[in-house]
Amino acid sequence: MQVDDSQRWAQIVSGNKNTIVYDGECRFCIDQVERVKRMDLDQQFEYLPRQSPEVTQRFPALQAMNFEEGMRVVDDAGHIFIGADAVHQIARRLPGTRMFAWLYRVPGLKQVAQQTYKWVAANRKKLGKTCENNACKL
Repeated sequence: MQVDDSQRWAQIVSGNKNTIVYDGECRFCIDQVERVKRMDLDQQFEYLPRQSPEVTQRFPALQAMNFEEGMRVVDDAGHIFIGADAVHQIARRLPGTRMFAWLYRVPGLKQVAQQTYKWVAANRKKLGKTCENNACKL
C-alpha cells in the first residue's frame, strides 16, 4: 500500500531523540535494530517496539498506520518516515552509513530502495527464520 506524503510528514508528539519504531515480535526486525544500535555510537536514536504501550501514548498518529508496510522513524520534529524512507533517515545519521545516504536522492535509486524494502517487509518473517514447519520458504 502506498502512503502519501501527508501521512509521512504527520506532526505528532515527539521526544528529543529520533525514535525507531519496529516490530518487536519479528526476529529479522530485532536483529536489524540491534545492528543499528551497535552503529549508533552517539546514541541519536531511541528504540521502541511497536507493541509497547509507550508508542501509542507518545505517538498517537501511529495507531492508524499499517505496520506491515515497515518500520517507522519519528524524527525530533515529529515527522514520520516509513519503510525505505525510514532506513534513509537512519543511514544519514549514522557514521558508518552517512557517506552513502546521498544515493537515496539519485533519481531511480529511491524507487529501487522502496521496492526492495517492500519485498523485505513482506518476507521479514522468512528472513528472520521465524517460520514454523518450513511453511514460508523463500
